[in-house]
Amino acid sequence: MSDSAEVHKVSLARTHRTLPIALLRARETVMERFRPMLHSHDMTEQQWRVLRVLRESDELDATALAAGACVLAPSLSRIIKALEDRGLIELSRDPSDGRRAKIRLSDTGHAFIERLAPESAGIYKEIEATVGTARLETLLTELEALIDALKPDT
Repeated sequence: MSDSAEVHKVSLARTHRTLPIALLRARETVMERFRPMLHSHDMTEQQWRVLRVLRESDELDATALAAGACVLAPSLSRIIKALEDRGLIELSRDPSDGRRAKIRLSDTGHAFIERLAPESAGIYKEIEATVGTARLETLLTELEALIDALKPDT
């Protein structure tokens, strides 16, 4: 029997019971709740994540921002341009390395998040009420444990 024939004998789990597909389905199901809010404010999911991460920091460089917002670097460049054009973020040069930009929320960006925060929090409360606070906390704890366990050693 050839090696390729052997490969075809490997049993795979049904896709709906695989971790990657289950995580993607869960993400889509959750984001379906937030998309109308974001769309009504002309905001993409990625732009919202970038703003939220910046809100939690004084300022970040692009590498840290991309990692925190789970955005690829090429996408982040476009997102930064769009958010800067809307006046939601400000860029400055890192004094220790002029090639590196530092990114922070502008006053307009802070005000924008404050306007959307009640609606976003309301959607989250609906999810929490549907799923249950304890179950949601357990899920988040388990997902963090999964991420930590699978992180490459650095």
